[in-house]
Amino acid sequence: MKIILDAMGGDNAPESVVKGAVRAKKELGVDIVLVGLEEKVKECLKAEGCGDIEVVNATEIITMNDDPSTATRRKKDSSMAVALKMLSNGEGDAVVSAGSTGALLTGATLTVKRIKGIRRAAMAPVLPAGEHGVMLIDCGANVECTEEYLLQFAYMGSFYAKKIMGCDNPRVGLLNVGTEPEKGGEMQHRVFELLKEAGEKGRINFIGNVEGTDVFSGRVDVVVTDGFTGNVLLKTTEGVIKYMMGALKGVFYKSTKNKLAAAVLKNDLKEMKKSMDVNEVGGTALVGISKPVIKAHGSSDERSIFAAIRQAVNFVNSGIIADITENIDHMRLKSEETL
Repeated sequence: MKIILDAMGGDNAPESVVKGAVRAKKELGVDIVLVGLEEKVKECLKAEGCGDIEVVNATEIITMNDDPSTATRRKKDSSMAVALKMLSNGEGDAVVSAGSTGALLTGATLTVKRIKGIRRAAMAPVLPAGEHGVMLIDCGANVECTEEYLLQFAYMGSFYAKKIMGCDNPRVGLLNVGTEPEKGGEMQHRVFELLKEAGEKGRINFIGNVEGTDVFSGRVDVVVTDGFTGNVLLKTTEGVIKYMMGALKGVFYKSTKNKLAAAVLKNDLKEMKKSMDVNEVGGTALVGISKPVIKAHGSSDERSIFAAIRQAVNFVNSGIIADITENIDHMRLKSEETL
């Protein structure tokens, strides 16, 4: 298996990307291709004492100041554009990038292409909840959605949760302002009926509407929503986790008694912190693209890059894309010609 890395993407590139790549090659036993400014990348590899990782030169870098909708087309020799082109040409099995989210999504859609019949690719992060986590789909790729988009998100999320998250029969919920079927607007009503029908036919395990308070309750595995609402939920969750971890630290440093209590709970606190650490997850899968693409966090360090590569390996081995392709007829409301 060969994983293609955008070596120049992210705040800590190329150093952290190279370190994560070297670790992944050693621990996961996969082949790695680093795409970026050849001289800089090779300097980092030399510093890590590793000279057996392939480097493909790319003379340009996509920055956060570039227009996401045109970046990969205008900068055809950027590390991101070259990496995606290599994936499209079959020169690797997956792409991992910590670069611009919008540029990666647009580039993947235009270069690698969507699975035939899928209307929109979705960003699907896995949040800490219960035994397996909970997938949020979409979290920002599609601000405005149709009922068909959400239907497809539900199917794709269900396949991902089963094959990668380890859920035997993933529970799919539609994010809404209440659990009753009549809650929400017209689109939510239509989507509810579509998901209900899919559930009755045994194609997904639809449990109905879920509220924000249900997301981390452990009663749902896949939360389906539009990208606007999903992004607000995601960013709010990240903010709350950050606040709570800071507040908890403040409590334990408040007095000598509390410091002693913290010492007793040290290992448990480390495990709790680890379960909420985005660097342990690695990144977000772009579900619906015809080949695996993983968006790593922009602030990725070595651990996060390694985790993103591991996630890419799991994605390649999962067979999710084949599952989506085989079930595409159940996921469409319109004829193939209109897609």
